[in-house]
Amino acid sequence: MRSWSSPEVVIENVLREPLRLFDTCSQSKREIVGTDGLARIYTCGITPYDSTHLGHAATYHTADLVRRVLQDSGLRVQAAQNVTDVDDPLLERAANTGVDWRELAREQSELFASDMEHLRIIAPESYRLVSEEIAGIVEIVRELAKAGYAYRVPTEDALHAGDEDWYLDLAAGGDLGAVCGMSREEMLAVFGERGGDPQRPGKRGQFDPLLWRVAREGEPSWDADEIGAGRPGWHIGCVRIAGSSLELPFDVQIGGSDLAFPHHDMCHSHAKALGKTGFAGVYSHVGMVALDGEKMSKSLGNLVFVSKLVAGGEDPRAIRLVLLSQHYRRDWEWRDEMLVSARERLNNYRRAAAADDPETCLAVRRALRDDLDTPQALRLLDAWAQKHAPKDEAAEAPVSAPGDVARLCDSLFGLRLA
Repeated sequence: MRSWSSPEVVIENVLREPLRLFDTCSQSKREIVGTDGLARIYTCGITPYDSTHLGHAATYHTADLVRRVLQDSGLRVQAAQNVTDVDDPLLERAANTGVDWRELAREQSELFASDMEHLRIIAPESYRLVSEEIAGIVEIVRELAKAGYAYRVPTEDALHAGDEDWYLDLAAGGDLGAVCGMSREEMLAVFGERGGDPQRPGKRGQFDPLLWRVAREGEPSWDADEIGAGRPGWHIGCVRIAGSSLELPFDVQIGGSDLAFPHHDMCHSHAKALGKTGFAGVYSHVGMVALDGEKMSKSLGNLVFVSKLVAGGEDPRAIRLVLLSQHYRRDWEWRDEMLVSARERLNNYRRAAAADDPETCLAVRRALRDDLDTPQALRLLDAWAQKHAPKDEAAEAPVSAPGDVARLCDSLFGLRLA
């Protein structure tokens, strides 16, 4: 699948100090050093039926920062990302609106790509639809079944009598709770609302995840020989795409904090059942974004969309500065006045863009290496702008070549100032 056009990124004077990123699994900051000069990143992609709201944007902005800082530390980066175009929420939205699920996925994926270009997010090297990976997913189900880690569960509403769904037996081959660190009670409290089916009759364990859903009336399905025609479960799609793009375990997994359980835990369990040491080395989770006191969610409809802000005349750089003003791991609430502050900040930075300041450059780079401390980085840039911007408030933004700080803002933050 085509992703989007990446901005040019020029790294000057590589600072060979590693990024220290907080790992949910170990609850500690871990150095990302890669292997043989290469760091591999996987970011959980959208389910393309209602994108891109600011919760999405916060995740992909964080992934972009991780990539840029790793490049700034001298590493090459290989990034992969999926599009979950075969999943219950998308199929339900398509059915409710009378739109073919493929057309809905295509339309929303194109909108997402446009938003990423506006925000100057670097595109991943591997960008794949789950629907493009069916053959590989079926092979994983076969492998798990052969190893005794997959089992069948009878269903009453299958398209063909006697067909059965496939589940992963976590007791035999999984590692439940290894990533999220939650208690069984805590996991059970959210499992059902996050795509799980703890009360499904016939399952061996409440948390066992769906691998393959056999064909139902009105649902897309693919032939899978002895496995049975059907479609993949949620987690196995990421396992296939990450494994074939990056190999398991890769260096950094990035996603919203609501994916730590069940999604990232289940991906880890799939990888263990497949004989891998794990899914990822570091699990980096992004805080939730709220509006009007509630987490932004498609079910509530309390969403702020990047595309609508841009269509209304908002500078994408101001949107990115709002995201930068929040530490990526922190939950926060969107307020319209944040854009007012971001516009003022952007104007101040542009007015100072011609000024060199090596000390500020070094301090900003080190702030980012400390678990992407963007609030501290912006405080440093605010001080730089106050020192170097013309005193005349009406002075035009510079049109001369950008100084070292402005060039750094472009390479690390995607902010073109001059």
